[in-house]
Amino acid sequence: MELKRVVVTGLGALTPIGNNLQEYWEGLKSGKSGSAPITYFDTEKFKTKFACELKNFNPLDHFDRKEARKLDRFAQYAMVSADEAIKDSGIDLETVDKYRVGVIWGAGIGGLETFQNEVINFAEGDGSPRFNPFFIPKMIADIAPGNISIKHGFMGANYTTVSACASSANAMIDALNNIRLGYSDVIVSGGSEAAVTLAGMGGFNAMHALSTRNESPETASRPFDSTRDGFVLGEGAGALILEEYEHAKARGAKIYAELLGGGLSSDAYHMTAPHPEGDGVVAVMQNCLKNAGLKPEDVDVINTHGTSTPLGDVAELKAITKVFGDHAKNMNINSTKSMTGHLLGAAGAIEAIASILSMQHGLIPPTINHENIDENIDPDLNLTLNKAQEREVKIAMSNTFGFGGHNACVVFKKLDE
Repeated sequence: MELKRVVVTGLGALTPIGNNLQEYWEGLKSGKSGSAPITYFDTEKFKTKFACELKNFNPLDHFDRKEARKLDRFAQYAMVSADEAIKDSGIDLETVDKYRVGVIWGAGIGGLETFQNEVINFAEGDGSPRFNPFFIPKMIADIAPGNISIKHGFMGANYTTVSACASSANAMIDALNNIRLGYSDVIVSGGSEAAVTLAGMGGFNAMHALSTRNESPETASRPFDSTRDGFVLGEGAGALILEEYEHAKARGAKIYAELLGGGLSSDAYHMTAPHPEGDGVVAVMQNCLKNAGLKPEDVDVINTHGTSTPLGDVAELKAITKVFGDHAKNMNINSTKSMTGHLLGAAGAIEAIASILSMQHGLIPPTINHENIDENIDPDLNLTLNKAQEREVKIAMSNTFGFGGHNACVVFKKLDE
């Protein structure tokens, strides 16, 4: 059976450094930090008092008041980014076969704020089980693609992948395979997350996972720097319209890139810590290259998982050196989490979009906030430090890894025609 080719024909982004695709790219190329003191709740008793929140996002700009109340923030973000991507794709919603259009979405947690608030309200009440009738449908992780499909009438495959921070990359790989095998013509894919909440910040603080650089939040996300002390929590969404190549050509769609392949693996090592030698990361990148029919030397740039954690950054760069050998020093390696923070289940989507935009513009976004060389990191690697670098990019790879040892990797190709 000959597999179908899959291309990207639409993009949407809602991030801490830009509330649409163009703003996101402007933030990326200029090295903008999205980290700032938290505005959603009082952080007086929290170890970490900052995060990468969305700026100037008002749900009433996108939904009427009644609809907004029925949606957790993670689902609002999903719908807004998906709407932008659908519009960007130019798909005619009146003529497209909606039975062959699906939505495969990623969310690591889902409606955490809804769950938190309902439990707090119950605990503070008289013990009667008076819950909001929208509690469950607002909270469940699969409601985001459900609402996207309901709004637009898409009747193809519809579900959410949950693999912690690898969730939206998993979703893109599932979408890739669905279209490759001929089951769908178009899939709306990506991911969303809204975990900047009392429970989210408290839980990650309890794990000692978050940076506590409260005196300088804008510089707290510093992948690969020797003084990094944990990740910065982010929120938002990214959406990609994945489409069968001949279907896209037939309607005259603009094509951003081809999704050439994807790989999956497991660390099988620890609930939250990466394998110190990066064994699972080696496997996922090798699986991705094999799936895409590429050699290591074909890759121009890798947007790393690069969360700014002491263990994770070193393990990932060790794995890159093992897979790519001497070619690792010829590639650009970067971490856009230095600007956006870590969007958990949405990370894979917004970082894939960053990779695609790098190809479009011939510019690699920087890894910002780097000051001190880590003695455990090869100084000959080009980590694209502090300033964007011009480069022709034909092949771009993006890594995402999640608690539980879930690893996902996607690779894109710039089309010549």
